[in-house]
Amino acid sequence: MSSLRKQLAIALIVSATSAIVHARDLTVVGFGGVTQEAFDKAYFKPFAAQSGQPIVQDTYGGGLAKQKAMVESGNPTWDLVQMDQNEMELACEQGLLEELDLKQLKNAPEVDPKAFSTCGVGAFVWSEVMTYDQKRFGANGPKSWADFWNVKKWPGKRGLRKQARMTLEIALMADGVAPQDVYQMLATKEGQDRAFAKLDEIKPYIQWWETGAQPLEWMAAGDLAMTAAYNGRIAIANQQGNHFPLIWQQQLYSMDYWTIIKNTPNKEQSYKLLDYMLSSKAQENFARAIPYGIVNNKASAMLDAKTMEVLPTAPANMKDALLLDTPFWVNYEEDLMSRFTRWVAQ
Repeated sequence: MSSLRKQLAIALIVSATSAIVHARDLTVVGFGGVTQEAFDKAYFKPFAAQSGQPIVQDTYGGGLAKQKAMVESGNPTWDLVQMDQNEMELACEQGLLEELDLKQLKNAPEVDPKAFSTCGVGAFVWSEVMTYDQKRFGANGPKSWADFWNVKKWPGKRGLRKQARMTLEIALMADGVAPQDVYQMLATKEGQDRAFAKLDEIKPYIQWWETGAQPLEWMAAGDLAMTAAYNGRIAIANQQGNHFPLIWQQQLYSMDYWTIIKNTPNKEQSYKLLDYMLSSKAQENFARAIPYGIVNNKASAMLDAKTMEVLPTAPANMKDALLLDTPFWVNYEEDLMSRFTRWVAQ
């Protein structure tokens, strides 16, 4: 063999070895808990079995730090990532995500057009609602955010998430602001002062939660009389033997998204899994695994009435619902969270 041929052969071997070293399984990242368990049951396991494509799962608590570090280093170790709308929009602006190519998604025509964004597609619709300890109050428990503030009629600790977003909206609705007027009010100094003044009224009764599992665990233990909580978490808790009513009045709802990390070497595989997750059968299975709203219109039509009635997107549950305003929070979150943090510490 000539010297040139030897060099070429060595180069090919090195290149092949390098590809093997750098190849990795498709990695999907979510927020964990019962929602990720539902993803695994409805999406990940069936896709892996059907495609022969191994899937590695990871979890995180939100934020953009890891995505930013991966993209800037040129070494993404995540592929498909669940993100809330605020962070997806920011990550998209910063060039941390692939722009969505609908030509790669054969199931796209079945998906609600409102579920598509520049850098993501809706994973599910979730909501934060009120629930209470039925053992303590029976069937005639609180029915509104205004009732949530009535500590004389319904005594006990209240659970609220330890963040400005969603908490300030709840305070204004408890104070009589109609859902359609909340963000116009919250954009003013007067409205912000009004929300914090309303929170002052029950501050000694608030027990702050930071993860979706906490408020229902605390209520099951008798530590909370009522709480704001995610509807899917409440449903799962009830499947485990609890009796926590879902109070849909003035629910706060939003959509989480699937995104693809910029320059991932697994982009093709990411689109294949994403397309599978958007299929009608997979979406139907997800809604049955956990009652969050789905984005495939064909799948929604396949659901029975009993399943539909516990979804945030059921018409009866949407009558006075409040859609979280992503542009508002992109503009105001830093200032309002700073004030909220100071207020909690006082």
